[in-house]
Amino acid sequence: MSTATFPMCSVVHFEMPYKDRERAARFYAAAFGWNHQFLGPEMGDYMLVSTAPAGARPPVPPEAALGSINGGLFPFQADGPIHHPSVVIAVEDIHAAIQRVTQAGGKVLGEPMAIPGVGNYVAFCDTEGNHNSMLQPDMAAPDCPA
Repeated sequence: MSTATFPMCSVVHFEMPYKDRERAARFYAAAFGWNHQFLGPEMGDYMLVSTAPAGARPPVPPEAALGSINGGLFPFQADGPIHHPSVVIAVEDIHAAIQRVTQAGGKVLGEPMAIPGVGNYVAFCDTEGNHNSMLQPDMAAPDCPA
């Protein structure tokens, strides 16, 4: 329970670095169906990504605010596989998503593991070296390619 004396501030955006903007756009379009918009040098060559159609509601608790992105923190382990922030992407079929990630040029880091009451989870590395993960939730999954 929070001890803050002000309202919660929700996560509304994520950012990851790229080394090759076009390659990164192709990877996330091929692996997860995301749309992208390239901005020019006046905007720092930023790439906006859309991860859900307007009005879509990912599998979040019913009490969560519309548009919120929940998260968590894990203990740092010097010999552990993850030492940096990552984004968890909900997928309908984790095995099909693993195949898409691999075909799009990414690398899956291990085998999916079952998280009781949550779903099946596996980490991956994209074409830009960013470590993220996928989750096939036990609850109803969002509309995304199988």
